[in-house]
Amino acid sequence: MTRELCHRFFREHESDPAVYEDESQFRPYVYSEEAADSFYRRKQVPGRLELAAMMDGRPIGHVQLKNIDEEKRECEFGFHMQNDSVKGRGYGTQIARLAVGYAFAHLEVDAVHAYTILKNTRSQHVLEKAGFRFVDEKDGYRHYLFVR
Repeated sequence: MTRELCHRFFREHESDPAVYEDESQFRPYVYSEEAADSFYRRKQVPGRLELAAMMDGRPIGHVQLKNIDEEKRECEFGFHMQNDSVKGRGYGTQIARLAVGYAFAHLEVDAVHAYTILKNTRSQHVLEKAGFRFVDEKDGYRHYLFVR
């Protein structure tokens, strides 16, 4: 995910109330160049890889492989789709499968974790379709795991 792709992603991004644990925290997203730059800068840290999921030359998803632990040979996967025009079409499942394959091949991990808030059933469905297995529920989150 380059700075330019980050801006292109967020220019058409729409917030999804399903990803908020507390819906009173939900606010419609309004693009800001400063906010996109800040988001991009915050994500540039060791142990984290930010990727753009592309379709027809444009970013439709933001993908994260984070908490990369070389010693334990595991990492965490997260993703956000840009807006409703790309949700419910199988792209999220394809993105999850590609991210896991990338993590296994290039990060040399043996396990990929993913977490969703309890009410985010759409992401849970994507993870399950992509081959992640439910592990447990704890502190308001569902934990999923994909093992090589």
